[in-house]
Amino acid sequence: MPPATPQKIMRVLIVTGLSGSGKSTAIHVLEDLGFYCIDNLPVTLIPRFLELCANSEEHVTRVALGIDLRERVSLREYPAVLADLRAHGQRVEILYLEAADEVLVRRFSETRRPHPSAGGGGILQGIRSERERLAGLRELADQVIDTSAYTVHELREHLQRRLASTPPEASLLVTVESFGYKYGVPTDADVMFDVRFLPNPFFIEELRAKTGIDAEVATFVLQRPETERFLAQVSDLLESTLPLYVREGKSYLTLAIGCTGGRHRSVVMAEELARRFTAWGYRVQVRHRDLQR
Repeated sequence: MPPATPQKIMRVLIVTGLSGSGKSTAIHVLEDLGFYCIDNLPVTLIPRFLELCANSEEHVTRVALGIDLRERVSLREYPAVLADLRAHGQRVEILYLEAADEVLVRRFSETRRPHPSAGGGGILQGIRSERERLAGLRELADQVIDTSAYTVHELREHLQRRLASTPPEASLLVTVESFGYKYGVPTDADVMFDVRFLPNPFFIEELRAKTGIDAEVATFVLQRPETERFLAQVSDLLESTLPLYVREGKSYLTLAIGCTGGRHRSVVMAEELARRFTAWGYRVQVRHRDLQR
């Protein structure tokens, strides 16, 4: 029997990812934003649950469902169920949270909680096992957020900004993130540019202690002819491709700009590109991952 089709269209957000990556925090943020939230609903019950929401007397327009490894048997059924919901017109998005292995190990050690997949092999083995088993859901995700660098309060603030955004058919939300390659690349980036070819203000004594937020550093970077060429070429590329992401229904795009330490060149370029995206009419948020390192 085919799944029941809800009578009205809702925004359905699936929250999933690795244990310890912040899924509970995300669910709490969504509750605060007015989503009707249920954690660990079996996949086979999702169509029926949405039908009940659609037919209820309450005005339910936004639903969030938490999914994790407790759904051991039916994880493999998610692609078919999600495809069917979308085929019936539902706005279904998947938010996948993850973090680096060493960060997850530290979080579990600090809270003294057992990892659900650890068994007798320890926390790290459990994390790697879970990562492998959730790989299929990660591939389906509309948003992947690496929470490694966030405190709980920072994660709440970041999620509030991203999840309070307008529905998928509205304008794209572009997150522009600067970072330093010496600290590793962001794993949640959709598009990444390397600006280490630009002259480095770090080697200018009077600029070394400043950052790309300071006007003197911004002027030093932006006045270079190679910077102007790069910005012109990247702007042409993104001005033509961002509307295509919107056309394909993508609600969020993370653009990462990297230099060596993440304090000078990448910060300047992230701020400049964010300014241009805003001028084009997109919703933009800027994050400087390594500015304070």
